[in-house]
Amino acid sequence: MATMGAHYDLARFGSERMSFSPRQADLLMVMGTIAKKMGPVLRQVYEQMAEPRWVLSVGACASSGGIFDTYSVLQGIDRIIPVDVYVPGCPPRPEQILDGVLKIQELVQNESLRRRDSEEYKNMLASYGIS
Repeated sequence: MATMGAHYDLARFGSERMSFSPRQADLLMVMGTIAKKMGPVLRQVYEQMAEPRWVLSVGACASSGGIFDTYSVLQGIDRIIPVDVYVPGCPPRPEQILDGVLKIQELVQNESLRRRDSEEYKNMLASYGIS
């Protein structure tokens, strides 16, 4: 919430429009603990997003399961969907989230138009079971 506030102002980086519909979004920010039961739903949301799409894993819980090493907690979302940028911290500071968004923008700017059509990218998605 502080990242969207006046002091840090995420809007100055062109990220002021929040979309809560996966079909209109191109960036998925995964935050907090992900239970194994939520895994298929998270994958479905990822698959519903329009191409090109990027994933930002925020915090220790989403990135590695955090301190919750139990049978019901997913130990990292990279087991079910590909992640582009990891933001460390528990909880992360607003500056770290801004840095993650800037890294995503750098990826968008420098990514080749043909990368998403390459065999390597298709094989990576196939390894996650995403067609």
